[in-house]
Amino acid sequence: MRECITIHLGQGGIQTGNACWELFCLEHGIQPDGQMPSDKTIGGGDDAFNTFFSETGSGKHVPRTVFVDLEPTVVDEVRTGTYRQLYHPEQLISGKEDAANNYARGHYTIGKEIVDLVLDRIRKLADNCTGLQGFFAFNAIGGGTGSGLGALLLERLSVDYGRKSKVSFTIYPAPQVSTAVVEPYNCVLSTHTLLEHTDVTFMVDNEALYDICRRNLDIERPTYTNLNRLTAQIISSMTASLRFDGALNVDLTEFQTNLVPYPRIHLAVASFAPIISAEKAYHEQLSVSEITNAVFEPASMLVKVDPRHGKYMACCLMYRGDVVPKDVNAAVATIKTKRTIQFVDWCPTGFKCGINYQPPTVVPGGDLAKVMRAVTMMSNSTCIAELYSRIDHKFDLMYAKRAFVHWYVGEGMEEGEFSEAREDMAALEKDYEEVGAESAEGDGEEEGEEY
Repeated sequence: MRECITIHLGQGGIQTGNACWELFCLEHGIQPDGQMPSDKTIGGGDDAFNTFFSETGSGKHVPRTVFVDLEPTVVDEVRTGTYRQLYHPEQLISGKEDAANNYARGHYTIGKEIVDLVLDRIRKLADNCTGLQGFFAFNAIGGGTGSGLGALLLERLSVDYGRKSKVSFTIYPAPQVSTAVVEPYNCVLSTHTLLEHTDVTFMVDNEALYDICRRNLDIERPTYTNLNRLTAQIISSMTASLRFDGALNVDLTEFQTNLVPYPRIHLAVASFAPIISAEKAYHEQLSVSEITNAVFEPASMLVKVDPRHGKYMACCLMYRGDVVPKDVNAAVATIKTKRTIQFVDWCPTGFKCGINYQPPTVVPGGDLAKVMRAVTMMSNSTCIAELYSRIDHKFDLMYAKRAFVHWYVGEGMEEGEFSEAREDMAALEKDYEEVGAESAEGDGEEEGEEY
């Protein structure tokens, strides 16, 4: 079996995690107490859902997951929520004092006390797996726990499980909407680590999600629950091929192989279609070509970047539901003819497709319409550099005056770390520039020297 262990860090990661597990349970028909009426075998078995759930002797299904936060309130919501009986009590780990939006607290002072406990829990989960495939990490990078503890945990996982793939699903600071003043600091410091220790990072930002909710789902005042359920659909589609069977199955490791041209350039943008409310769904055809076109629209990207300003290096298209390979090939051929969707000239094929027969499930009382087919796209595009130059600019403005730096230094960081992380980000922007440049000048030699 190819099991995945998911790790939810900090408030953003945990709340996204709640939405995910709610959706996974509905997709597999698992009740909130972990019982699964449709599953007749007791104990193990090689059912596909065993990638995400382990099964106990009494027929209970327990998610292979760890929830970690440095303060108790968010984890307590899980402990008292609808799905409280689903999780093993030791999977919900909470500290006593908060990281207080401070990367240094999450990474050095408070994070390092809890990280051994978390690794111990992960080791127990990993020992339960017959063939562990990798880790999913969910974190928000603007706060303290998600950025600081997230970076620390991924570093330690690289040491303990070097060959396993680590995929992170990260909520980035949005351009306009901000929930913390020191977001640029936390983001730059944390990305510095994410570049080294994750294999693929899928990016989301709240502003893009708000816009999608307002525009496509007609929700006037979206709550975080709306946003998280939207994100959950995307994560579900990404992992659908691990949990259900289909015509073209895609593994976690296949994402990496196809999306990552160079080790550092692994920051992918996700998008999903059809994001549509129930009222509109009746009036639309939602054919394969239609949803494929929709997923390339700048408006359906989950990050506020414009893919028309960059070039694509690779795309993974994950279809689910009533889709046959012929439709997919036709849709991809149409996409290739479009002028607005540009690929780098060194990547002639550029598309990886996956097809899965399980149609998307909707959460009762949710906002999305029940549709027959859906597609998720993970794309590696050079337009991500926009996002980084935006964050770097904010970082520079604050760091020039050394504003708020004393909070970080007081927790045991050195100022050198700020400048080191900032240089790394500058190098990243440069990398993206080089990758997107025309390769006519024969600059293939310099590329090799960097790594």
